[in-house]
Amino acid sequence: MRAVSARALAVLARPALLLLPLAVVACGAEPELAPKSGTPTSASTAPGQAINLGPEQNRVRAEKVAAIAAQVPAAVAEDGKLSVGFNGEGAPPLVFPATDNTTLIGAETDLAQLVADVLGLEFAPQTTSWENLFLATKSGKYEVVFNNVTVTEERKDTYDFATYRIDQLGWQVPAGSPIKAIAAPADIAGLRVSVGSGTNQEKVLLDWDKQNRAAGLKPVEILYYQKYGDVLLALKSGRVQAYFGPNPAIAYNIAVSGDSRLVGTASGAGPSLQGLIAAMTKKDNGLVKPLNEALNTVIENGRYKEVLDRWGLAGEAIPESRINPPGLPRQAE
Repeated sequence: MRAVSARALAVLARPALLLLPLAVVACGAEPELAPKSGTPTSASTAPGQAINLGPEQNRVRAEKVAAIAAQVPAAVAEDGKLSVGFNGEGAPPLVFPATDNTTLIGAETDLAQLVADVLGLEFAPQTTSWENLFLATKSGKYEVVFNNVTVTEERKDTYDFATYRIDQLGWQVPAGSPIKAIAAPADIAGLRVSVGSGTNQEKVLLDWDKQNRAAGLKPVEILYYQKYGDVLLALKSGRVQAYFGPNPAIAYNIAVSGDSRLVGTASGAGPSLQGLIAAMTKKDNGLVKPLNEALNTVIENGRYKEVLDRWGLAGEAIPESRINPPGLPRQAE
């Protein structure tokens, strides 16, 4: 859930249009935007979808629905704005800086804009680190977060969730890696693996490592990096043999760089449950119901589909938004 630095993104992502192969990001992670040639006019020679990387996004918009807007808690509606938290470093195609190195763009920002429209509020994006998204939401500083947050049973103790995408994770390895597939715990025994700290994929990885140790297999060596760009460098140098993260951004990176491969995907909630990505708000603050109804409104009127199609994420669509569904199981003590 972290990505290449904003400064690098601004340098690499010119001109402001990039061709994204339509089928490439059917599932979720974190990318580098420029092809190896350094001429980012297209991500691939295959026919693709032009992605606007500039600050002027001409976002898909929705109409206010008075009956839903009336349900917004007074404390939220008072200033006429919806304060939405994002990880400022970003992860294309989910959320990342535009070519001005300032404006946040991506599927998550577009969906947040739609929800704000339906609620009759001004979209007010806020940026911070991944870890601080949770603290700022708990304190009420951010009214909602749209940042590839997976529903987990532990998080439901503190936050309310309104779902809007399925959660798929991916395994990324260097293009020349001997690793052909990662589908089960034994496939990562003894490997050097990078994963984001505090993420649901870290929980899945730790569970797999625990199973391996119980079976007498070699433990995983886990390496943590703050930025996805550092992960990519570690993969290239051989310091890391595999990266486990959200699949959309991994697939996006593979499409535009060509120097790594996807060798497996997994549900963000583990083998027995399809993980779900959701808008996150402070528990019992009264906002989750209007968020849920706003999401279902844009799902029904087609604006939701327009956004996912725009960013190549049609494969992560859900038929309806749900409030606090079953999430990633609690970690065993």
